[in-house]
Amino acid sequence: MSQPFVLPDFYMPYPARLNPNLEAARVHSREWADAMGMLAGSGVWELSDLDAHDYALLCSYTHPDCDAEALALVTDWYVWVFFFDDHFLEEFKRTQDIEGGRAYLERLAAFMPMDLADGFPEPTNQVERGLADLWTRTVPSMSYGWRERFATATRHLLDESMWELVNIDEGRIANPVEYIEMRRKVGGAPWSAGLVEYAARAEIPAAAAGTRPLRVLTDAFADAVHLRNDLFSYQREVEDEGELSNGVLVLETFLECSTQEAADAVNDLLTSRLQQFENTALTEVPALCLDKGLDAGECARIGAYVKGLQDWQSGGHEWHMRSSRYMNGEVEAAPVAAGVLGTSAFDIKNLFGRAAAARLRSHAHVPFSRVGPSLLPDFDFPFELRLSPHLAHARERSLAWADRTGLLSDIWDEQKARGYDFALCSAGLDPDATPEELELHAEWLTWGTYADDYYPLVFGRSRDLAGARAAHERFLHVLDVDDPAAGAALAATPMERGLADLWRRTAGPMPLRGRQELRDAVETMLESWLWELFNTAQHRVPDPVDYIEMRRHTFGSELTVALARLRHADVLPPELLRTGTMTALAHAAADYGMLINDFFSYQKEIEFEGELHNLLLVVQRFFDCDYPTAVRVADELVRSRLRQFLHLKENEVPGLYEQFGLDGAGRRALDAYIGEFEDWIAGILHWHRSVRRYDEESLRGGSLPNVAPSLLTTAGPTTAELRVALPAPGRVAGLPRA
Repeated sequence: MSQPFVLPDFYMPYPARLNPNLEAARVHSREWADAMGMLAGSGVWELSDLDAHDYALLCSYTHPDCDAEALALVTDWYVWVFFFDDHFLEEFKRTQDIEGGRAYLERLAAFMPMDLADGFPEPTNQVERGLADLWTRTVPSMSYGWRERFATATRHLLDESMWELVNIDEGRIANPVEYIEMRRKVGGAPWSAGLVEYAARAEIPAAAAGTRPLRVLTDAFADAVHLRNDLFSYQREVEDEGELSNGVLVLETFLECSTQEAADAVNDLLTSRLQQFENTALTEVPALCLDKGLDAGECARIGAYVKGLQDWQSGGHEWHMRSSRYMNGEVEAAPVAAGVLGTSAFDIKNLFGRAAAARLRSHAHVPFSRVGPSLLPDFDFPFELRLSPHLAHARERSLAWADRTGLLSDIWDEQKARGYDFALCSAGLDPDATPEELELHAEWLTWGTYADDYYPLVFGRSRDLAGARAAHERFLHVLDVDDPAAGAALAATPMERGLADLWRRTAGPMPLRGRQELRDAVETMLESWLWELFNTAQHRVPDPVDYIEMRRHTFGSELTVALARLRHADVLPPELLRTGTMTALAHAAADYGMLINDFFSYQKEIEFEGELHNLLLVVQRFFDCDYPTAVRVADELVRSRLRQFLHLKENEVPGLYEQFGLDGAGRRALDAYIGEFEDWIAGILHWHRSVRRYDEESLRGGSLPNVAPSLLTTAGPTTAELRVALPAPGRVAGLPRA
């Protein structure tokens, strides 16, 4: 069978090395797989299959420095996970047995107890037997925190197999954003990262676990591993197995292009994720170590973790070029020998060409380029727009609040704030709110957008990262969970006074758990603004995956979701709202709103503000295309996110009624919760179409945010620099980042 496309030139800057304990691991893995019942008579594998796949070679390449005992255990884990994948395929994917697959997966969670003293159920198949053995041998040497992380990654890997199965049953191909998110879980690379911690003796310090740098390292690692696998496994998965969860097929469908073009685009995205990994490791991780006050041993463990992930990338690539499991007929692999560098180490041409051009493009954007009026597609608008009857009340009260806190004294004045009309946005987002709730909502929007204007003007143009970090730390002190009113005494600037007042009025009536959830959401938004400034300091257009995921934070999506959950906390269990279905639904709605904003604000941000964080610019840099082409690509992405929202609502949400045993009140509450996302989508689009922030006439008429000279550092821009005067070619609606 001929290959469906020519494998691209892969970017692989790290040399592959081979563990000298390879042969011992091969012998051990055969014995272990046979003892678990995975070979003769299993109906899935014979010994010849295991030998041909050569998972010991995979682990010897991906863990080149661990000792023989650790290599044997890690190899057993990979034998188990690949057997699970093939066993699930034969038992449930090929037969389309959705209910049987769900029951099978639910039972596996019982074989990963946090305390081994709790024991295991009696295994009923090879997968259960293997998991019980591996868990018993692995967890005694790892902390409770690692056990939780690894168990979660394993459950995601197992449970999200149902997502693949349901998509096959429906004949549905995911959109690119959905695919990347779900592939991380079902693809297993975060799970592999957990084994790197074990094999490299590089357990992540508790203070660093969950932080953005470590999360991005793991996610970028995972995406690169999965996208590489998709290229090598396309023929087996798509042509032989009828699989729909493959990145090449996803982009082939989304971009409406040939298989070869899609494969090249997948490889470009793989390269982008590796370069994101490098950027994070070199620029964000050292700062994290300093910020968290980590000692030398903890810093060394993080360094070993980074190196371990690099080893996995290069070793995994080398194994893909050799294993009979994959499409690699065109590859001429070098002989394998312990201690010898793999073929990827000698192929220096992959450091140049497309990979180098992509890295250059991410840093080569010319700020304040003339782009003309923003191009706006015909957005889908499937939901009814409802506006609160309390709009006028909220408008005047929120403006008075902004004036009282000092937000109208420097970069804004009343005329600008009135033109932005955040009360109109709130009236659409929350049409059923009381007058007090709507006013509070409008004031949150006012504060958040003021800060979104303030950060790039005061800290971004002057590259004052230290000043931004100091402001960030003061905000965190204002967000007192135990005493929400305490922050008022600490507030000294307009933003601090505004946040302290909003925090007191919003968090004060909440239970402690609600306050903590809200604080986490606000802190996530604040940290995302620092991320934008960090990119600005590097003059770096973000990686497309990193951009979309961080854009949810900069847009305040978590804050919106946290506030929405509070209304239903007494009726809907938290576990329901954190299911994969509800998380995906919230992400799809947030993406629709935030990406619409990027269309409207494109001219304002790119031409007038020198901004780097806009989807249309990210698409142009990544695909090396012009602005109209980027609009078409981004428009289809926005439409696909809306289609996913509707798909989840119609096909997956009904199953949650039964899964969580919701009574009539619970079902109505869940429907109302989803309805709030629909109001959010309708309100966001209506606000962008209606409000005067900013059409081109307003942009050229002087209504851009401006910085009072007293707020600027000596290195900062002058007022004249911040107000770009250009001839007005005509009027077009153009509204801001929210």
